[in-house]
Amino acid sequence: MNGADRLCDTLLVNGVDVCFANPGTSEMHFVAALDRKPQMRCVLGLFEGVVTAAADGYARMADKPAATLLHCGPGMANALANMHNARRARTPMINVVGDHATYHLEHDAPLTSDIESLAAPMSHFVRRIASAEDVGPAIGEAYAASLSLPGVTTVILPADCAWGSVEPAAVTKTVVPKAKTVAAESIRAAAQALRKHGARAALLLTGSALREKPLEMAARICAATGSRMLSQMSNGRTERGAGRVALPKVPYPVDMALDLLREIDVLILVGSQMPVAFFAYPGKPSRLIPDTCEVMTLAVPGDDLPGTLEALADELGAGRFKPANIAPARNGEPALPSGDLDADKVCTLVARLLPENSIVCDESVSSGRVFYGMCADAPQHDYLQITGGAIGIGIPLCVGAAVACPDRKVIGMQADGSGMYTLQGLWTQARENLDIVTVVFANRTYAILHGEMRNVGVNDFGRNATQMLNIDEPALDWVALAQGMGVEAGRATTAEEFVRLFRGALSRKGPFLIEAVI
Repeated sequence: MNGADRLCDTLLVNGVDVCFANPGTSEMHFVAALDRKPQMRCVLGLFEGVVTAAADGYARMADKPAATLLHCGPGMANALANMHNARRARTPMINVVGDHATYHLEHDAPLTSDIESLAAPMSHFVRRIASAEDVGPAIGEAYAASLSLPGVTTVILPADCAWGSVEPAAVTKTVVPKAKTVAAESIRAAAQALRKHGARAALLLTGSALREKPLEMAARICAATGSRMLSQMSNGRTERGAGRVALPKVPYPVDMALDLLREIDVLILVGSQMPVAFFAYPGKPSRLIPDTCEVMTLAVPGDDLPGTLEALADELGAGRFKPANIAPARNGEPALPSGDLDADKVCTLVARLLPENSIVCDESVSSGRVFYGMCADAPQHDYLQITGGAIGIGIPLCVGAAVACPDRKVIGMQADGSGMYTLQGLWTQARENLDIVTVVFANRTYAILHGEMRNVGVNDFGRNATQMLNIDEPALDWVALAQGMGVEAGRATTAEEFVRLFRGALSRKGPFLIEAVI
């Protein structure tokens, strides 16, 4: 038995049975060990950014981490953007980064790099393995940290620690600390603030507070006190749809966010952070709440968020109140738009045709800004979105969600410019025959950047700006791109064509891509 075997055994005993991988030479002993463990599902990504985004989507839906396998510092550098998104989503993840053998590092071989310094900004936990016998403890620590922090963990595996011998021994499951309980005095203070300020108080939620039952408890609190509830701008997973709480979120556009939050006197954070603008703009504030608004931190990541809401409801006697803001079921077949496609029509069609128990992975960026509101009363579904603003998450996020939930249809809402960052994820969708429908908003431009230029006061674009913001010369052919990756695809220019393609894709298993030309 070697260190790589111990690594696999430690993962498996803790229920980590999926590894998204893009291996290299330093990881061959780990690959060989994985080959000896048929209970581990190994999913290849053709780019490391696909690997970490897929692990993100998997964990958001499985409520447990996947492992990733990355090749040295440069391989992990390719993965960093989607590690950043996972960090912002507080997604549990165990990155295993291969490195040169310990005795080889002093020679400064071409792939030698400072992996710790690269990993630290995008990880909640970083640990370098010191020996073959240290592999088990290191992986156990990473597993516990990924769930208790919760967040992204990175373990560096030198090649000689992978091939080095270890004494055979039973591998035991790692004890994960329970989520922290919020102090009773904090519960009482929040309850007092809600009673006092009523409609001018708000709960700002994220993380596990956005599941169906905690949301219902928060809605009872709001019904009892007259207060409001919101989710923060970007969240890992929200359970939505008819019969569940229709929860508004802080919008991306600064003026809209300021208007939504302007009458709040007390903001109570439940796992979330104070709302701030995504970017700074001339003449506009960074903080999205009034300067006079008091901010109370009731719970932080790692706390028991559902338990916190339950304790707050008990303190307020809110259990007897009917929850506020429950989305009603739709009556009859909704009318569908017709004619030439535009972004809003695509959003309307997907929202109205969304199947029950589906998973939506949304990286539609500016094209799909209205979609979140449109699907509040859709059939019940899970909503996953880009969290850290690093584009290129959507296609592989669908991969991970589909691996975690093979019995559920996954719908990818994908901006075309962002999709080109991790196009290789379509190949993984095809190879694994994952049940994913990808809707590409083909506006052939970085539309969000057109808006951002106007936000900083530039309304007339010259040739240089246009060349940097448009992707229409040549136009991307998403049908050909998808087919080249092994995914069936079709193009829609009208609502009628889109409905035919979308319904057809929903009626069958396996990956399908629709290029919606808008």
